[in-house]
Amino acid sequence: MKLRREFVVFLLVGGFAAGVNVLSRIIFNLSFSYDVSVVLAYPVGMTVAYVLNRIYVFETSGRGVAGEYVRFGLVNVVALIQVWLVSVGLAHHLFPAIGFTWFADTIAHGIGVAVPIFTSYFGHKHFSFARRG
Repeated sequence: MKLRREFVVFLLVGGFAAGVNVLSRIIFNLSFSYDVSVVLAYPVGMTVAYVLNRIYVFETSGRGVAGEYVRFGLVNVVALIQVWLVSVGLAHHLFPAIGFTWFADTIAHGIGVAVPIFTSYFGHKHFSFARRG
């Protein structure tokens, strides 16, 4: 039952952080290309996700904040690759091919941010916030 609650809270925290990610991408997109904005927005959402996961989802690992954040970042490098490939692939290739234009960048980015949910959960549970020792 604890795992189920933990995963549900992880999804809620992740949903909020994803919203921050997408909103910051929209803001970055005012000055940068879509492709660059997706990458620039990622650490903003990631930092929000780290703080909320540390407070609400996972038990303390026994490492300091810096050590956990580095491990959290490593898991998120894998997720960033997934997010970028899906977001850019949808926005630049699939959506134009099918004639989809209604908020195409934002929808593509939202889908991209949702893709690594399971890999991120298990990576953070068993690596980022894994008990030390």
